[in-house]
This record gives sequence, C-alpha cells and structure tokens, in this order.
Amino acid sequence: MKILKGILLFIGVLLAIILITAAFVKKDFKSERSIVINKPKSEVFAYVKSLKSQNDWSVWGKRDPNMKTEFTGTDGTVGCIHTWEGNDDVGSGEQEIKKIIEGERIDFELRFLKPFKATNYAHIITQAESDHTTKVTWGFNGTMSYPMNISLLFMNMDENIGNDFAEGLSNLKVLMEK
Repeated sequence: MKILKGILLFIGVLLAIILITAAFVKKDFKSERSIVINKPKSEVFAYVKSLKSQNDWSVWGKRDPNMKTEFTGTDGTVGCIHTWEGNDDVGSGEQEIKKIIEGERIDFELRFLKPFKATNYAHIITQAESDHTTKVTWGFNGTMSYPMNISLLFMNMDENIGNDFAEGLSNLKVLMEK
C-alpha cells in the first residue's frame, strides 16, 4: 500500500509540474519560408492561388499519392475548399481560401481533423523582384491551447513546418521554371 501511495504521489507531483510549466509556455507558433522564382509575378500568382495546383508542388501530396481529395467552389477564389483524407503522414482536413488580394496575397484557413483537431492559418505572398522574377513567401501560424502547448517545448514548429515549406517551394520553383 505504501508503494502505491508513493507512485500516486509521484504521478501527482509530475502532473502538477507539467501543468504549471504549460501555464508559462508560449501558445502561438509560426513558420515562414521564401524562394525566388524566375517567372513574372502575374504568372506565379495565378498558379499558386489554385488549390488544385498545390497538390503538384506541396510535400503532402507526395507523401500520400493515394490521398483522397475533393474540391468545392470555384478554384482560386474565396470560398473554395480543398478537403483531403490520407495516410498517417498527411491526416485529414480541409483548406479554405478566406481572402485574396489579387496579385499579392492569398490567406487560407486550415482545419485539421486527423491526427489531431486544430484550426490554423496559412498565407502565400508574391512580390515582384524584377519584371521576370518573383519572391514567393509561404507562411503558417496557429495557437496550441493549454495544456497541449507544453509540446512546443519539445518540437520546433518553425523547423518542422518550415522544412516542408522550403521543400514545397523548391518543387514550385522547378515546376514554374520548366
């Protein structure tokens, strides 16, 4: 009985330490990567605002070639939704175009269902570097609620997501510059 009480006390103290620590850990995270593409901004923007074209260059489409996808609404316009259901690497969820500043920026809402439920936000920004080159910036941000935010101590969201964005942007550059 004494051993059981000791184990329960240890678990209780450990849980208290975790919950107290989580109260002081940041809840917000973000990641952003950029690349320069040797194409005019109008051409790049027209391509990146298409949710259907994202499967050609984002890393997640390549991680599950059998991923089931569905599109509702008019592609490349506010309100268009891309729904996906895939393997454990890509999970399931949906992405909706929430705002477009034509030629400049697209804002998305990402609603993840599996492996965890979360709502996060992404954006793609295009900026002309010259008449024939465009800087594309892909970004992501969100909030992890208490006490799950404790996991931010052990994972680097900027690195994890940022590496995927960098790889996706490299794929985009190759496709656009063919």
